[in-house]
Amino acid sequence: MRAAINHFRTMNTAVTSALICSAVLALTTVPAMSKEPVVTTFGKLKDGREAKLITLENASGASVQITNFGGIIVSFNVPDKDGKMDSIVLGKDTLAEYEAGHPFFGALTGRYANRIAKGKFTLDGKDYTLAVNNGPNSLHGGKEGFDKKLWTVKGSGEKDGAGFVTITYTSPDGEEGYPGSLKCEVTYSFNDANELRLAYTATTDKTTILNLTNHSYFNLAGHGKGTILDHVAQIFAAQYTDTDADLIPTGEIKNVEGTPLDFRKPARIGDRIDQKEFLPLKYGAGYDHNFIVEGKAGTLRPAAKVTDPKSGRTLECLTTEPAVQLYTTNHLDKPTEGRAGRTYEFRGAFCLETQHYPDSPNHPKFPTTVLKPGETYRHETIYKAGVVK
Repeated sequence: MRAAINHFRTMNTAVTSALICSAVLALTTVPAMSKEPVVTTFGKLKDGREAKLITLENASGASVQITNFGGIIVSFNVPDKDGKMDSIVLGKDTLAEYEAGHPFFGALTGRYANRIAKGKFTLDGKDYTLAVNNGPNSLHGGKEGFDKKLWTVKGSGEKDGAGFVTITYTSPDGEEGYPGSLKCEVTYSFNDANELRLAYTATTDKTTILNLTNHSYFNLAGHGKGTILDHVAQIFAAQYTDTDADLIPTGEIKNVEGTPLDFRKPARIGDRIDQKEFLPLKYGAGYDHNFIVEGKAGTLRPAAKVTDPKSGRTLECLTTEPAVQLYTTNHLDKPTEGRAGRTYEFRGAFCLETQHYPDSPNHPKFPTTVLKPGETYRHETIYKAGVVK
């Protein structure tokens, strides 16, 4: 009898040990998860309304900060090849500085990102006139576009291994000259692969036009750490939209082959940026061009990849949009105070603005930007940070 009891005890101990080992193994093999978003007060606008700052942090300590004022990406902290964290986007320290004005640092731009010629277009036989804020043209939604609006924080949390925040804004009929009451929603999510995903949706009660994007300025060495001329860029585009001297499309689609706009193979950004005999570079004072992304619009596909050889950081851009605008901070022509006491300089950043073509409403052959009642606008873009392997 005693032998049977001892045998049972031995078996029970073995089973218990096995269960403990299995539990430990399970704990060590469960993938790390992003942390719950942290929502804090960023400050108050001049009219007294309160803006929020939402921090999305993943398991490795990389993080993104977003404010619902303008949907601005305030910081994007990721490691370099040695594991040192730094923000790779330009920005400001305070809400007051953003409200005072800035060159669209990290902001949502709309209703129409990029330019509309003369601030005019015709839709369903009716002529519309927009606010003009870029010489004779309308740029990024006009004088008070989406970048200057206080969006509503709809919710935040963790889903599918990523922290997220969703913000909404309803643009009233006639705002900045655009028709229709437009309900917009943007969800930012950040996962353990250092992928910052922006998912846009919108609906309207009247036929309108729409072209949304994010206008983050990137420097992979870290914000305020020199120029991006030594960065190496690859853009998955064989064609671009030609423009006049005001950067308004002529309607002609041209090939990048044999031009300084050919980034189909990785090339140093600074190598050809000042070739002013190539008129598009003269007009843009550097790179400020709409590249037509290869592949089917509406499907998520690679648009660009940029590498900083010194820090080892990389940035991949994927999008469902038809095009991407490469802009190399050509108009930041004097030192500008940025976050954390750093100074931003001429060509101290690049932008990858995923978008429809500029001035599409005035070019029937371009992919349409018309949104009708009953339809839903959808757009998804991913900025994935990494390091050279």
